[in-house]
Amino acid sequence: MFSYLKGTITEIRPEYVTLETGDIGYRLFAPNPYQYHIGDIETIYVYQKVAEDEISLYGFKTAAMRDLFLKLISVNGIGPKSAKAILAAGSVEAITAAIESGNAKFLQKFPGIGPKASQQIILDLQGKIELETNIAKTDSLSEVEEALQALGYSQKEIRKILPKLDAGKSTSDLVRDALKLM
Repeated sequence: MFSYLKGTITEIRPEYVTLETGDIGYRLFAPNPYQYHIGDIETIYVYQKVAEDEISLYGFKTAAMRDLFLKLISVNGIGPKSAKAILAAGSVEAITAAIESGNAKFLQKFPGIGPKASQQIILDLQGKIELETNIAKTDSLSEVEEALQALGYSQKEIRKILPKLDAGKSTSDLVRDALKLM
């Protein structure tokens, strides 16, 4: 299985992009192919689907997007095409927030997702999605996380506030800021 491919975008179509790497052009089905530009060198995170009658590669701009895709296709009744449509129409953060808060109406705005499917997504994934943030978890942030857990805060509560902290501050200042946000 592949984790990511790095290469040059050589073709953009409504459903996919072609990424050339090592003199091979890979067709990657992407949620929003038009976010790429021909000639750009990209690292695209991939998922390989192997079925009885097909082998497909799905490509994503970020690892967090791929991880959410994998969570979505684990839900009964949600296949790769539906999950791709959800990711094409919404951001990882917004989709994750909707799932965590139980906002079924938000999920129903995506193509092919009705009331039953949105409830199934919430039921299966609520509390199970780790939102990847763009901040690298420094030693200070790890210490803050441990301190908050020791004080009895849940992992879900901690994940919501970690991205709001300034990683450049001292650990004691970070703990103080985190407690203010709780």
